[in-house]
Amino acid sequence: MLTFMLSLNFTDQGIRAIKQASKRAKAARELGKKLGVEIKQLYLTSGDSDLVVFVETPNGDNIAKFALALGSLGNVRTRTARAWSAEEYQKIISELP
Repeated sequence: MLTFMLSLNFTDQGIRAIKQASKRAKAARELGKKLGVEIKQLYLTSGDSDLVVFVETPNGDNIAKFALALGSLGNVRTRTARAWSAEEYQKIISELP
């Protein structure tokens, strides 16, 4: 499974309806399941992003579909980054020439 980190920012629509955040998070989990993406953790954050979400999926196409579908709902804007666990990046480093 691949791990991705999505940094989310509320749109004007999303922040106006902030009291619906729990309902939207549940809907996002259901959307993810339909697209082969499992939301592992979701955090409200301070700083550059309003939310950070860690997800797992078998391939990058799934995460692209998820991010596009989530963004199309109009409540958040997404930025996506691949994340490697400590074990994964140690393996990568060990294979360097």
